[in-house]
Amino acid sequence: MDILTIFLRTVLIYFVVFLMLKLMGKREIGKLSLFDLVISIMIAEIAVFVIEDVNKPLMDGIVPMATLVLIQILLAVLALKSRALRIFFDGKPSLLINKGMIDREEMKKHRYNLDDLMLQLRQNKIMNVADVEFAVLEPSGKLSVVEKEVKETAKVNDGIGGTIRFEGLPLPLIMDGKVQDENLEKIGKTRFWLKNQLQVKGARDFKEVFYCSIDHRGRMFLDLKR
Repeated sequence: MDILTIFLRTVLIYFVVFLMLKLMGKREIGKLSLFDLVISIMIAEIAVFVIEDVNKPLMDGIVPMATLVLIQILLAVLALKSRALRIFFDGKPSLLINKGMIDREEMKKHRYNLDDLMLQLRQNKIMNVADVEFAVLEPSGKLSVVEKEVKETAKVNDGIGGTIRFEGLPLPLIMDGKVQDENLEKIGKTRFWLKNQLQVKGARDFKEVFYCSIDHRGRMFLDLKR
């Protein structure tokens, strides 16, 4: 009997949650802001409690879930009329790369590190930071990227009589002021070579550099700490 009861309660709660999410709109499926995520988690938790405890009246779960849905719908309607309310609940986009330069302070504010940035760029099918004009971190956590209209061309010659002899993804040479020695070894270069390249571009020391990478054509991308 208990198994049949659990089965029937599960089916009922499934359709109740399905209906509630449908009432909340496609916005909840398309993206999850912080507020949307909290509402969704709370509805899921309440649904589990009602299914697990067969002695708990169904209304003890349906009423709180319906209340959350009403709150969400009410706030969504109010947010249509108030941008300040939208920003408060959903947050606002953040510019992580502006005119080709990484905004380190904006990344710090969102506890967003270079590895996170590289991951999301790759998910946008962009392998080199040097190809990015703007990168916007949306309130949903997705990174929207605008590429440079005309990608810079670069000579393979590194300026010191040698050539870069590797192919593949751009290699980070400096991250957060720290030299990536293993990547220098991959391209057959030394810290002395790297320091000379940085000095040509206006950086006196490795610690002044937030991020530096080089691609297989010898094109170097440099972003200084500000």
